[in-house]
Amino acid sequence: MIERILSGRPPEPRLPKGTVDAQMHMYLPGFPALAGGPPLPADPLPDAGAYRHVMGWLGIDRVIITQGNAHQKDNANTLACLVDMGDVARAVVVIDDTTSDADMQRLSAAGAVGARIMDLPGGAVGLDALEAVDARTQAADWMIAVQFDGNRILDHLPRLERIQSRWVFDHHGKFLAGVDPDGPEIRAFLKLIDRGNVWFKFAGVYESSREGWPYADVAAVSRRIAEHAPERIIWGTNWPHNMIRKTEDYPDDARLAELVLDWLADDRARHLALVENPEHLFRLPTFAA
Repeated sequence: MIERILSGRPPEPRLPKGTVDAQMHMYLPGFPALAGGPPLPADPLPDAGAYRHVMGWLGIDRVIITQGNAHQKDNANTLACLVDMGDVARAVVVIDDTTSDADMQRLSAAGAVGARIMDLPGGAVGLDALEAVDARTQAADWMIAVQFDGNRILDHLPRLERIQSRWVFDHHGKFLAGVDPDGPEIRAFLKLIDRGNVWFKFAGVYESSREGWPYADVAAVSRRIAEHAPERIIWGTNWPHNMIRKTEDYPDDARLAELVLDWLADDRARHLALVENPEHLFRLPTFAA
C-alpha cells in the first residue's frame, strides 16, 4: 500500500486554462502486469477517479495517458482508461511492425495520438523498431514519445535525424550519467529541435537527477533547452510516479510542478509549454474555455 497525495494547496502561479498533462499513467482493475515489464504500481491502483482529484487540485484540463510498461504491448488498459476519462483524454500507446492498418484505425478512433519508444529496461518497444514505428505514425499523423539514455544521443543521432513524424525527447532527456548543458550532447539535441519536428518533455525529473531536490543538474539542462526553443517544451506530471514505492518518498505534485515550471523564462513560455505546444504536438483541438 502507498498513500498518494491527491489534494492540497494548488501551484502558484496557477496553471493556465487549457493546461495539458502530457505524461502520466493510469491503471484499472482486471489488467495484470505482463512478462518483460515492471510490476503494477503499489496499491491502491491509481485510476481515473484518483487522477481526477489531481486534475482538480493542480488545475489540469486535458491529459495524455501514456501506456505503462507493466502492460507491455497490450493497450487494453490504456483504451479502457480513455473511456473512463472521456473527451479530456488522449493516449500514447505501443505499436510495432505487426500493427495492422485496421489496428491503427481502431486505436485512432479510440483516442490514440502517439506511439511510445522506450529503450530502457522494461520498455515494450525499443529503438530497434524506430523506423517501423515512424512509418506507421507518420501515415496516421501521430507523434512518437522517444525515451533512451540521453548520454547516448550522439550514437543514435543519424537515426533521430531521419524521423519524419513529430516526436518528443522524453523525461528531460534521461541523461542518466549527467550532462554538460553546453556539451556536445545538448548541442546536437538543439540542432535536432531546429529541424522543426522535435519537442522536449519536462516530466519525471527525479528519474535522472544525480543530485535530488531541487534537481539543479537537470534544471541546468532543461533551462538551456527551454531558452533555445520555448515553442518546443511540453510538461507532464508523470503521475502516479511509478518508481516511488514508499509513502514517505511520494512527491507533492503541486510543489514539483512549481519547481519544474519555474525553469521556464516567463508566463508566455509557461502558456506555450502547458497549452499551445501540446496542442501542436498531439494535434489537440484549440482549447475553448
